[in-house]
Amino acid sequence: MPDLTTLRHLTSFSPLLPAWLLYGLALLAAAVLLVGLLRRARGSLWRAAAAAVVLLWLAGPERISETGQALPETAILVVDQSASMGVGQRAAMARQAAERLRAQAAHIPGLTLRTVTVRDGHGQGTRLFAALDQAAADIPPARLAGAILLTDGQVHDTPTQVPERLRPADSGGRHAALPLHVLLTAKGEETDRRLRILQAPPYAIVGQTATLRVQVDDLGPHPDTGAEIELTLDRGGEAPLRKTIRVGQPQDITLPVSHPGPMLVGLSVSPLAGEVSTANNQDVVRINGVRDRLRVLLVSGTPNQGERVWRRLLKADPSVDLVHFTILRPPDKDDGTPLSDLALIAFPVRELFQEKISQFDLIILDGFENRAILPRAYLENIAQYVRDGGGLLLIGGPEFLGAGSLQDTPLGDILPAHVPVEGGLVEQRFRPALTADGHRHPVTAGLPGSGSAPDGHDAEWGPWYRALRTDSVHGQTLMDGPDHTPLLVLDRVDRGRVAFLLSDQIWLWSHGEGGGGPQSELLRRVSHWLMKEPELEEEQLTAAIADGRMIVTRRTAAPTAPRAVTITAPDGATQQAPLHPTGIGLTQAEIQATQPGIWMADDGTHRAFAAPVQDDPVEWSDMRATATVLSPLAGQTGGGVYWLGDDPANPHLPALRAPAAGRVSGADWLGFPQRDARLVTGRTASSLLPAWLVLLLAGGLLLIGWWREGR
Repeated sequence: MPDLTTLRHLTSFSPLLPAWLLYGLALLAAAVLLVGLLRRARGSLWRAAAAAVVLLWLAGPERISETGQALPETAILVVDQSASMGVGQRAAMARQAAERLRAQAAHIPGLTLRTVTVRDGHGQGTRLFAALDQAAADIPPARLAGAILLTDGQVHDTPTQVPERLRPADSGGRHAALPLHVLLTAKGEETDRRLRILQAPPYAIVGQTATLRVQVDDLGPHPDTGAEIELTLDRGGEAPLRKTIRVGQPQDITLPVSHPGPMLVGLSVSPLAGEVSTANNQDVVRINGVRDRLRVLLVSGTPNQGERVWRRLLKADPSVDLVHFTILRPPDKDDGTPLSDLALIAFPVRELFQEKISQFDLIILDGFENRAILPRAYLENIAQYVRDGGGLLLIGGPEFLGAGSLQDTPLGDILPAHVPVEGGLVEQRFRPALTADGHRHPVTAGLPGSGSAPDGHDAEWGPWYRALRTDSVHGQTLMDGPDHTPLLVLDRVDRGRVAFLLSDQIWLWSHGEGGGGPQSELLRRVSHWLMKEPELEEEQLTAAIADGRMIVTRRTAAPTAPRAVTITAPDGATQQAPLHPTGIGLTQAEIQATQPGIWMADDGTHRAFAAPVQDDPVEWSDMRATATVLSPLAGQTGGGVYWLGDDPANPHLPALRAPAAGRVSGADWLGFPQRDARLVTGRTASSLLPAWLVLLLAGGLLLIGWWREGR
């Protein structure tokens, strides 16, 4: 491809007459010739030859001489540096081969090698052809020589036909494929074992089972379909499960869901002998355990404004089944009103508080004054229900001061506060506020308008006007009432939980009194804490992995928190990570975590599990170096496919050539055709039939024709 001034000769026509007139004269000459031949007139052919010479001269044949300069051609070298190229020495081999190709191209006159490096596929795998198309966008089609792909063969945007960029049209409008060469960073076809999660439910009901569908494939020249291998399931701290499955066949695996909240399940299979990588022999499934339906029993005393707040809150939650009863009057009161006007159905005391009490997740007693409504045995059932793991919420008002108060029943043994008869009711304006424990506890921490002061004096909530004053408290006081007396107290009783709100005026917030307050959010959090929602536990350890970093968060309601956590990597290696304060009751630790699998954080009491999410699962689906993906396309263009071997310092690189014509690849070489791209700097035209020559030829032919006619 010499870049020199050259001369090119072309033949063209510049007619002296319009084309239609030339065609008409040609038809007339043909008709005269035909008539002469039919009459057997002598000299007809010589006269026709004279007419042909004249017509040819009128067509204006010219010889065009172009003076031009050869232009350099550009070939594109696409270097794959995607995630799969990190296996073994592929990336180093690709860099070494690219450097040597650029050195060879520098010694070929008129050839420029443009290098493009492809890294992240943004979740769509390796996209070399998109990079090729973009790199060729500013190269004139006549100056594009072809392309070289330097890769492991796992290209996920390979077209079925030669791309348009590699099929430019020539000056005649004809398309010819430019060579596409493939250099593979391995010594031959490789094998790989792959675990695929075909189906996994994002949610599962606690107490039931979740079904996973998985399949293991052996990829390579000679897969052993049907072989039995071992599948291990790691459930984060629990004993691993092991199952035998067959290669190449979908398998259904059932797992018990034992607790609400996120559950990580790590799946791994035994390695295949000689496989290139075990990175895709494992995967992690994330299943969120949810309760089927939360059953809540709400028993209200004398009708009050708070009932509407409770009904609106619980009815708005589609996961809650609400059973609500309001006690309009005690059994010993008789004002002559028919019972049918007081209740639609009889209060099913035995059914609720003896036969089906264990089916409820939460019992709410709102302004409930017993007064012989519930026999002592049923109250003992409620207390035992809490000790066995149930949740109880009481909203207290003036009814706690009179006869029949719940604190004077068996429920008094599980209540977290006691209200004296004398001085037990305070009626004055006050603003609820968080205590120091309330700022740390997830039930109340960060409530809108709560402020940040430890004593809660900067809270922006509206006022209440009535509250109960206690003479003894045990448990955690999260909110203060008048004169810093307890207002919201939470406590654990054996396996269950109790919450006591010592005021019946939270409904004022829903009416916007003095600016209102977060009544719905507060009641929702209290209710869900009683039902043991994991994200509301006061002592929590959580972990998450993103961008190669593991962040461990420790929440505590205690004044002091652990100073460090022990982190265990999937391969069993452990390390200590210090916890640094990040907020009230919050500390965090951060480490690098790039190893695939389930990581564990342990503070000595709690454990948390996390796993990195593959940012490009398509890229990791097949880790082999293979020619099966690109060979058909390279064959359509006449390009070659070459294996570089397994020594990155000395790859088996084919020689780069510039063949004049014919083949563009061989067993140990590859090349790009000379496309003769040039810049025309001058053009001259000269007639092929001068007028004097036409006059002599035509006259001579006519004389010969006259002579033949005279014989």
